[in-house]
Amino acid sequence: MATIYLIRHGQASFGADDYDQLSPVGLRQAALLGEYLRDCAVEFDASYSGSLLRQRQTAERVLACQPVPALHSIDPRFNEIDNEAHVQHLLPRLLKSDPAVRQLVERGIDSSKQYQKLLEVLFRYWVSPECDSDAVQSWQAYSGAVRQALVDLMHAQGPGKTVAVFSSGGTIATLVGQVLGLSGAQTYPLFESMFNCSVTQLFYSGEKVSLSCFNDRSFLQLLGAQRGEDLVTYR
Repeated sequence: MATIYLIRHGQASFGADDYDQLSPVGLRQAALLGEYLRDCAVEFDASYSGSLLRQRQTAERVLACQPVPALHSIDPRFNEIDNEAHVQHLLPRLLKSDPAVRQLVERGIDSSKQYQKLLEVLFRYWVSPECDSDAVQSWQAYSGAVRQALVDLMHAQGPGKTVAVFSSGGTIATLVGQVLGLSGAQTYPLFESMFNCSVTQLFYSGEKVSLSCFNDRSFLQLLGAQRGEDLVTYR
């Protein structure tokens, strides 16, 4: 069987002027993942990422450790869910109709934990039948594009290959949810639990795709403990 490694980007710069770049911890996570994969003799025949900077920075540091760096392709279908658009266009609707959302916003979205609570509310509304906004890409269009990106990758690479995909939590959760046959509403818990720079592994043969492991960050736990570093992060 061929193997796809779905790699979430390292920690981004929450609270900074530009979120879309790796934090110092994120840079360290990506470099250590590259060393770990090299030491485990995992060699990629090809690699992909979305166009987001944090995804590309993670890919650069991981691939730099490969004995022969794999050809890297950019596919925006592996980008993250457009959370900023959801905040801009969906949140005003919910503020009018949902007192719990108003209370959440009034308490302040000043931490990554509070922001995650807001993303959950927006995600669950977005995937529901009640969301009919033309101002954001629909869940059906987004998830369909993600599914097709995986199909195109498998067709392009063929059998027996080992491929890396550097993406983001929402997109990886969506791919795993599709492999497991989950609905949009059932996908969110996969998104919420995703660690920075975690590794999810898929096997494929022809059109068949199966999940081997999900959201593995054990290498960060081990290397962090060995080196006295706190490397395991969610946001």
